[in-house]
Amino acid sequence: MRVQGAVIREQGLTFAVIVVKPRVIQNSSTAAETMRSFTPVFGVPVVLMAQDSRGRPTYYGRPDIAKFMASVPIHAVPWREYSIS
Repeated sequence: MRVQGAVIREQGLTFAVIVVKPRVIQNSSTAAETMRSFTPVFGVPVVLMAQDSRGRPTYYGRPDIAKFMASVPIHAVPWREYSIS
């Protein structure tokens, strides 16, 4: 499986941001399950990001990280593709 995401180190905290479809973060149990599935892969806290039809991001996960990411311009995030088996 391939996923788009970023591993970010900021203010002494390392975390991963994973791009998902909006329907994933619209269902809290699906979002929580998705975050749990990625946490062992990345070994750091995971937040999810989905974009609306206008490209505006919404973040789901730890409130401190989600709030921080909401203040970061999306083009400033070091996105890359990850292969996960």
